[in-house]
Amino acid sequence: MTLDMFGIPNCDTVKKARKWLDAQGLEYTFHDYKKEGADAAKLEAWAAKAGWEKVLNRAGTTFRKLPDEDKADLDAAKAVKMMAANPSCIKRPVVEHPGGLLVGFKEAEWEAALS
Repeated sequence: MTLDMFGIPNCDTVKKARKWLDAQGLEYTFHDYKKEGADAAKLEAWAAKAGWEKVLNRAGTTFRKLPDEDKADLDAAKAVKMMAANPSCIKRPVVEHPGGLLVGFKEAEWEAALS
């Protein structure tokens, strides 16, 4: 099984997810947003598959610090542009796997999808 994980290495949720994957013996490729940036085309695909509302991390500090006019009237196109410019606004981690896409880390959801 080929897994691609996207996130920020020092994020606590990403650390938990990586530890879980390691404990399951699942190999994955890690893509660091801080070093590699976020690909707008990939973000568009994720938004189409999971919904931009799920992919956008509105709870994070980066999003909350954005100007109100940037956060107003959000739609898929505006959210993708925001996430591409501010990768910390992407919910973490995101995992692409042969059966689909996982956004965020919920152990039961990951177990069902990856076992």
